[in-house]
Amino acid sequence: MWLAQPLLRRKLMRRSAMEPGYGQFIDERFGRYAEPVAAHMGPTVWLHAVSLGETRAVAVLVTALRERLPGMRLLLTHGTATGRAEGVKLLQAGDLQAWQPWDTPGAVQRFLKHFKPDLGVLMETEVWPNLVYGCQRLHVPLVLVNARLSDKSLRQAQRLAWLARPAFAALTAVWAQTPQDAQRLQSLGAKVQGVTGNLKFDAAPNAGQLAQGQQWRAQLARPVVMFASSREGEELALLQILNQARHLRPEGGPPTGAGDPVGAAPSPRWPAVQWLIVPRHPQRFDAVATLIESHGFAVQRRSRWGPGGPGAAAAEKSTLWLGDSLGEMALYYGMADVALLGGSFEPLGGQNLIEAAACGCPVVMGPHTFNFAEAAEQALAAGAALRVADLGQAVNGLGALLGAETLATARQAAQRFAQSHQGAVQRLADAVVRDLRD
Repeated sequence: MWLAQPLLRRKLMRRSAMEPGYGQFIDERFGRYAEPVAAHMGPTVWLHAVSLGETRAVAVLVTALRERLPGMRLLLTHGTATGRAEGVKLLQAGDLQAWQPWDTPGAVQRFLKHFKPDLGVLMETEVWPNLVYGCQRLHVPLVLVNARLSDKSLRQAQRLAWLARPAFAALTAVWAQTPQDAQRLQSLGAKVQGVTGNLKFDAAPNAGQLAQGQQWRAQLARPVVMFASSREGEELALLQILNQARHLRPEGGPPTGAGDPVGAAPSPRWPAVQWLIVPRHPQRFDAVATLIESHGFAVQRRSRWGPGGPGAAAAEKSTLWLGDSLGEMALYYGMADVALLGGSFEPLGGQNLIEAAACGCPVVMGPHTFNFAEAAEQALAAGAALRVADLGQAVNGLGALLGAETLATARQAAQRFAQSHQGAVQRLADAVVRDLRD
């Protein structure tokens, strides 16, 4: 880790060409800070939310902690530029924000001595050996909340047991999402104190965005199918399937009530829908736009929509929409009738489906959901999601799923599923306060 520091600097500078946030405050990554920290009477609670999804989820925990600890000062750390930009919204006067220190003893020690947190709270999977050891050495309680560990990650940790087991064992306390996560974490020596559920169920979608998306959807004649948080390789596979639909379309003959996926001439297999692709990573927006055009489709980017939304002009035949904005997933889910779950059609573990369910948007997921295995199985059992073998089967099955009665039932099931799993935030906030006071 120490030897890799120059490589990290080079990577950050390259990344900043596409996302300027990565070029800011680089010295913080190595535990070096320009400004001193002012004295504070109340406890300093350090929350680490590495990326955008974790930062949004931790917002409800921050609110609950402020209610329980009125004099609390928040120290918020991140690993990604999108996470840090989102985290600014959670700060109040006197709060602090910084990059997560690179996992070397020196950087960690400088970070802890500079900010002097009274308690550290890590989210989900962020267990770094030097960070944990540094907290133990300086007697800073460090807890892991909303913790999850997939079978794949467990196997990887077991191969590095000499490194992983001491790190998990040195955590002050661990609060797991599911009983299965708890068992896997305990097998690595973690002090699991209980199962609290998934904090992301308590994060309410942006009501204004959701209403706006629903309003725009009401203006459209065709259903909208969203590829949510798509990953590299998945967009290409979808475009190849859509192109194949053009070649398989029968010549002549009466319409069958279905058209190809982008609104061209009728095909007996696929419904006429408007496709909306929302890539997971913002640095890929331009590349995905180029990919769409290279396959013969027009692309209409969200960043170029006016206040009236895409409008009828954007819904031309053979036009795909590209969701190239940040922080608007609720708007996209509000527009979508159905969402395909990104990361699940390649062996990447799948993305989080909870926000889709909270917005009442049913999900079609592929075979690879090991990152959110429990939530995926629960959504499947509740009727909020459908699992298919591959992307081709997902597209082929849209006709049945988009039927009025089927879709209404799936929407209701999605909302019930999301609501029935709420409550983790109160349990976690109580646990964190106990760990601070013990």
